[in-house]
Amino acid sequence: MALKMTDFRTDVFADWCPGCGDFGIMTALQMALPELNLQPHQVVMVSGIGCSGKEAHNVKVNGVHTLHGRTLPFATGIKVANPDLVVIAIGGDGDGLGIGAGHFVNTGRRNLPILYIIHNNGVYGLTKGQASPTLKLGLKTKAIPKPNINEAVNPIALALACGYTFVARSYAYDVKHLKEIIKQGVQHKGLAFIDCLQPCPTYNDINTKDWYAGEDRKDPATGKPQSRLYKLEETGFDPIVKDWSEEYKKKVAALDRAQEWGDRIPIGVFYKNELAPTFIDRIVNRIPFYRSNPPAKQKISDENGFSTADLKDFFDELRTS
Repeated sequence: MALKMTDFRTDVFADWCPGCGDFGIMTALQMALPELNLQPHQVVMVSGIGCSGKEAHNVKVNGVHTLHGRTLPFATGIKVANPDLVVIAIGGDGDGLGIGAGHFVNTGRRNLPILYIIHNNGVYGLTKGQASPTLKLGLKTKAIPKPNINEAVNPIALALACGYTFVARSYAYDVKHLKEIIKQGVQHKGLAFIDCLQPCPTYNDINTKDWYAGEDRKDPATGKPQSRLYKLEETGFDPIVKDWSEEYKKKVAALDRAQEWGDRIPIGVFYKNELAPTFIDRIVNRIPFYRSNPPAKQKISDENGFSTADLKDFFDELRTS
């Protein structure tokens, strides 16, 4: 049965601040999933701590609201246990690139087919506006007493360096664009990452909705704002690796665009490589029966609590290897 956007809404009240970009991300997810012909039971959304963590409560799919910075390990375990599930990890920039930075790096090594979306607003919104790892050096948002003393992490560049095979950026207030990027990320054969620019109207008074829209730099001739955002797909940029010989060139081009900020900020797909084997492929090469009998589909005990695990295939594999 074909579902609609409303089928992916829960009755949980979304208690973000008025104007929060999280509403746009929630809406884009609720729009994307039915367009992918998915049923709620086929999807698991894993979220961490922070305002972004509430996404798992507001999108009507299986949800896991886990520990600060531990979103990706939980998502990894779920996908490996049941590779038939669509697994979407959600986290904030502090959750994923601060305390969770080690997991961000090591997840990239596996190329597991999951989608990771980071809500990037430059601040810790839930804990009253401290500078997050993505706030630029020298910026002073209203909640911090002095300008930020640390260099910023570039999420796009880090994802490229760590091995993510789909690397993209979108914008929370451009819901249609974000929806399409989410759909591409879910359909990607490998590990997908979306850096979602998400204004925090309460604590980040610099990178605001009006700032992204270019309200401060109106065209003198027309009086219209000149948006800082531009779409890579409208410039002829080609992110797709079609042959291993062009992988390095594609990554360099993506890194070059990832450095752009200020008056010109790209959104869209920076890099896409479906030639690399996924972690599921690697497991199958080692355990041939894994795909037909993954851990989540095995009965592990009988009514008396005794193990019912059938290790015959496993031991046969060991004997012949």
